[in-house]
Amino acid sequence: MENESTAKSCLACHRGTNETPLIALEYQESRIWICPQHLPILIHDPARLVGVLPGAENLSPAEHHD
Repeated sequence: MENESTAKSCLACHRGTNETPLIALEYQESRIWICPQHLPILIHDPARLVGVLPGAENLSPAEHHD
């Protein structure tokens, strides 16, 4: 049986909870994990996750209102 802590890893860098904090997200009926370092990629440039995150090509970057 797989240890729950080893099953959790950042979808971008694959680091686990022993190496970095992880944020859990629900997406397409699944739980995914991302570290704080890569969360901005998901928010601002999700196209960089194509091939890593199913459906990333359909996600739009956040709009900026600076």
